[in-house]
Amino acid sequence: MKYVIVFLVLYLHWILWSGKFDVFHLSLGVISCALVTFMSHNLYIQSEKLSPRIIKESFRFIKYVPWLLYQIILSNIHVASLVLSPGMPIDPKIIRYKTKLKSELSLVTFANSITLTPGTITADIVDGEYYVHALSKKVADDLMAGEMEDKVAQIFEED
Repeated sequence: MKYVIVFLVLYLHWILWSGKFDVFHLSLGVISCALVTFMSHNLYIQSEKLSPRIIKESFRFIKYVPWLLYQIILSNIHVASLVLSPGMPIDPKIIRYKTKLKSELSLVTFANSITLTPGTITADIVDGEYYVHALSKKVADDLMAGEMEDKVAQIFEED
């Protein structure tokens, strides 16, 4: 059953992102998605049963993505303004951030969210403490405010 779910999710994305609805592209999508499903289905759904918890987390994650995309856009604008400023007022630093997150999936989701946001890169995670390279004080302060961590904690019910 999990093969079917992973395949359908991948194929739906294929159709939406390709924008091609002819037989060649749709069949190429079936072949590609079937191959990816076969090779990586365990990465998407790790348990044999779909529990209500997994379904709820999936829906909460889907609600998180638009917020994350908005943060990425804001960070892009900030980084562009830094780079285009005559003095290029960057103040790079490595900051340590102690997290309240516990599960591996929430820790990885948070680390990837940090890295996806321009101006920050998660360099390491040691015992629940993140080492993050921040391009400027504003970027570091935004991370330290904890809003992103709170959003990730809500996804995985770690509030």
